[in-house]
Amino acid sequence: MGSHESSDGLFRAVADRAACCGYGVCAQICPEIYKLDDAGIVLVDDAAIPAELLEAAREGAESCPQQALTLEPITA
Repeated sequence: MGSHESSDGLFRAVADRAACCGYGVCAQICPEIYKLDDAGIVLVDDAAIPAELLEAAREGAESCPQQALTLEPITA
């Protein structure tokens, strides 16, 4: 019935916590997506990034000096 797929165009952030050195630049750029734990290592949840935060999330990922963050498309 519905031709509207909820997963179309959605991305999620993926963190390589072993690569994270705790610079925190990502969390400064997009604190809604990138959180830091008590040790200063990045945490992201597995939820889809809201469309209005996608550009900031991408900028936060690209700002990581260790390249520990990527955005991956969510596939149904």
